[in-house]
Amino acid sequence: MIVDIENLTPLIAAGWDRARVLVVGDVMLDKYVFGHVERISPEAPVPVVRANQTREQPGGAANVAMNLAGLG
Repeated sequence: MIVDIENLTPLIAAGWDRARVLVVGDVMLDKYVFGHVERISPEAPVPVVRANQTREQPGGAANVAMNLAGLG
């Protein structure tokens, strides 16, 4: 069964424990870099960032699957 937005609310009300979901897509790793821009690179118009912190988390289909699993 393909669930569109109109059918999603009754599915949630009925309980996720009976729902069977298949997530199809690419699994990716999202990487976030936090820091301060020091200058613009002379080779290309891109910022040069001094990274203070990085964070990695599931992206793409992996993110969707983890969000669905978190619902119950």
